[in-house]
Amino acid sequence: MRALFLVLLILLIAGVAFIYSGMYNVGADKPHWTVTAQALATLRERSIAQAATNIAVPSDLDSDARIREGAHHYAQMCAACHLTPGMRSTELRQGLYPQPPDLAKLGTDRPAEAFWVIKHGVKLTAMPAWGVSHNDDAIWDMVAFIRKLPELDENAFVSLAGTHGDDGHGGGHHHDDGHDDHDEHDGHMDMPATPASASSTH
Repeated sequence: MRALFLVLLILLIAGVAFIYSGMYNVGADKPHWTVTAQALATLRERSIAQAATNIAVPSDLDSDARIREGAHHYAQMCAACHLTPGMRSTELRQGLYPQPPDLAKLGTDRPAEAFWVIKHGVKLTAMPAWGVSHNDDAIWDMVAFIRKLPELDENAFVSLAGTHGDDGHGGGHHHDDGHDDHDEHDGHMDMPATPASASSTH
């Protein structure tokens, strides 16, 4: 027991010393160490799944009214980070770490988790808590639209949303030029996309 206590004390002192040393680079242009990224991703995914356990999903998420209203919200609030059909990237998105999931491709098949993420946001990402400024009904509208989003092409998106997206939130955007987008961090999710991955929010 003494030896165990001594080891734990040494680890604690080493951890505190490391934190205060300033050695860890917190710049958004420098990725986490692999072990740090994996630990944060697991923490995030398990936290979201647990928090969303008792959320009741509305039965009318497929309604045209919800989807259309959600499209307007998405264009103004989400497109600059999570993209739209035909949009390759934005100036805002390029500088974010972890990289937001491309919801134009991924959508979500976990509406309760998507609702929780949109409402509460995710710490240590750029995903804001939209529940501070929007009621639950508006957030469910966004979830309804995100579920539909991967089925849409650029013209269908513009028809629903009435716009390509708000460039004021993300600067200029670049349409698909045939190249794959740069790697995305599944968790930024902060928007859950499939049962195998959660992320980010934004």
